[in-house]
Amino acid sequence: MVVIRLARGGAKKRPFFNIVATDSRNRRDGRFIERIGFYNPMASGQEVALRITADRLAHWESVGAQLSPTVARLVAQNKKAAA
Repeated sequence: MVVIRLARGGAKKRPFFNIVATDSRNRRDGRFIERIGFYNPMASGQEVALRITADRLAHWESVGAQLSPTVARLVAQNKKAAA
């Protein structure tokens, strides 16, 4: 099953997450199919904290990909902030 989840990157104590579409059997930070966006929880000032490519997210959801709970929360926050 394809799942859309966070893949951690960044340095120690400075997390940075890529939002990726991957097979659910792959490791968290391992191989992925496509990078859909990113989440930077340490963003401050004018830095962008969250960017998601909406058309690619819609594509993956239309072919049956499941969102992880954290990604679902971030997408909901992003839609709420955009409105």
